[in-house]
Formats: sequence, structure tokens, C-alpha cells
Amino acid sequence: MKADKLAGTEIATQAPEYVRRIAPYVPGKPIEELAREYGLAEASIVKLASNENPRGPSPRVRDAIAAATADVTRYPDGNAFALKTALSARYGVDREQIVLGNGSNDVLELAALAFLRPGDHAVYSQHAFAVYPLATQARGATGIEVPARDYGHDLDAMLEAITPRTRVVFIANPNNPTGTWLPAAAVKAFLVAVPDEVVVVLDEAYDEYLGAGQRSPSATWIGEHANLIVSRTFSKAYGLAGLRIGFGLMDAVVADLLNRVRQPFNVNSVAQAAALAALADVDYVAESAALNRAGLRQLAAALDDMGVGHVPSQGNFLLVHVGDAARVYERLLRQGVIVRPVGNYGLPHHLRVTVGLPVENQRFIGALKVALGR
Repeated sequence: MKADKLAGTEIATQAPEYVRRIAPYVPGKPIEELAREYGLAEASIVKLASNENPRGPSPRVRDAIAAATADVTRYPDGNAFALKTALSARYGVDREQIVLGNGSNDVLELAALAFLRPGDHAVYSQHAFAVYPLATQARGATGIEVPARDYGHDLDAMLEAITPRTRVVFIANPNNPTGTWLPAAAVKAFLVAVPDEVVVVLDEAYDEYLGAGQRSPSATWIGEHANLIVSRTFSKAYGLAGLRIGFGLMDAVVADLLNRVRQPFNVNSVAQAAALAALADVDYVAESAALNRAGLRQLAAALDDMGVGHVPSQGNFLLVHVGDAARVYERLLRQGVIVRPVGNYGLPHHLRVTVGLPVENQRFIGALKVALGR
């Protein structure tokens, strides 16, 4: 006779110990959830928690999305020929050097899946994107967290942290959640110094928010550094966070490896159509970047007037020092303003606030004054 069925807790013990130790990623609080919890009207809530473009996608992109829905009964183009062709022209790489992801998060996961095994090391900075340690631990590899310098990456220390067991290094530029930025020359010098067998994942999710003189020619570095993976996303400046689409640029041999572990239809057809239209709408992205710079100035000036510390940012968000962050976060929620607590990033005294529309920024400023008793 078959033994009694195992309970869920007993089944869980069959999973690798390194998987059971993972602390799940906690996303920003949805508007609907806050409305339910506090009895607030959804229309009254301002969400500045997830670094989304407050303008959303452009009209041209919305039209492309509407048109693409006619074909959702069909599987998407698994090779994304049209979008890869456009990306190839934009970045000067071959289609074979492009890997699409279900958000750039997917590209980070694919890199970890392709190159990390139990016992391997991955190096990343303190206060860097939470997915780096998550992707590392999910493969049974060991994460080496290098102490930050002024809230950002200490490239010299990261170089020293590389050992013969290191397979991947993650760099976010600009960095989330701190907004710090590394000049192109510093990143290039790091690439030159890193052993050729170590894969460097350069996460440039917020690159479109940088000024023209700040952007690195990272795509051109791939020809000199076959160990470089550059990840980008359509979730931020392009306004397509809900459609989940990103991409990676890399050596064709490396791309082939990532495509072997990639799900066959990981990017849906609507997302592909939207991204293709968004890539062509350069004026809209430039306008979004300009609005963001103005919003950063608006927030920084108000925080300075209040005597509230913050880290200078090159992204579309600010890291704000508020003291008892958990209490201030709760007080903001009660006023219908959602920001992001970052205690899980080793920053228990800070909140991250996304740059919104001018009226949304002002709403946050007013709510923060109340929360801080100013």
C-alpha cells in the first residue's frame, strides 16, 4: 500500500537548500492593494515606488499595442526578427548578438543560468539591484557583496574580490536604488582588468536618463570584450514596464548560450510590437528624460529646503534619508503616497522615491512634510 502523502513542508525539503534559503523578491506595493488596505480611492493614490515612466508609452506605441492585439491568438516570433533588426541598426551589432528577455531582469537571470553553477562565485556591489544576489543564489552559487563607496560601486574593490572561482560580475550603471553613476572610462578600465574568463554583466536599465555626455559606448566594447553582456530595458524611459521586455547585447557565441537556456517564447508579440514602435519614437524618450531631469531638480530643491538628505541621482528616482524609514513609509501610505522602502538593500534609514509628474512630485513633498512633522 502506498504510504501517506507527504505534506507540503516535507515536499519542500526535497528542494535544494540554497533555493529554500532565498528570500523572495518584494515588489512595490500596487495601488489596488493600498486602496483596499486603507479604504482609499484608487484615483487619489500616487505611486512613486517602481521607477516607472509617469507618462506611460507614447501615442505611437499605444497604437502599435492596439494593432498587435489582433494577432494574440498566434505565438510570437521566437526570434523577434523585426525588433532585433531595429536594435541591430540602433546599436551597431548583429542580430545574432542580441538576446531578448521578459524584461531586462530575464536577461540577468539568463546570464546567471548560463554561467553559474553550485560553488561558483558572483561579485556585485552592496546597495545594488536585488536580483543579482537572487539570481546567484538560485543557481547554488556564492554571492560576494563588495562594500559600496559613497553608496555606489567601488570598482577597485570589486576587481580585488574576483577569485579563480568567480564566473560573473554584475555592475549597475546607473545603480538602483542609489542612483549613483560610473563614468565610461572607469567601466572600460575595469573591463580591461577583469580576467577574460569572467563574464561582466553591465546593467544599463536607466541609460536613457543620462545626459548625452554621460552615456558609455558599451555596445562598441563587445567587439573587444567577448565576456561583456550589456543589458537594457523598455520598462523605464520607454514606459513599457507592464509588457515586460528587455534585451541584452553580447558576443554572438555568448548570445547562443543564453538562447539555449531561454524560454522559446519569452517575449510576447504585443511587447515586441510596442518595443519596436518605442525604439523609433526617439523624441518621446528625449522628452521623458528632460521631464525626469526637471523632476529631479524639483525634488532635490524641496528636500534641501526641508533639510532632508538625499543621494545625487542619475536615474529616475532619489534615495532619501528619512531616519525611521518604516514609520515614515507607513505615514506616507496613509496619505495615499506609495514610495519604496529599501531596508532589504541594507538601507534601513532611506526610502526610494520615483520621479513622477510635477503634480505627483509636489504631492510627495507635501506628504513627506506631514510624515516628518515639518
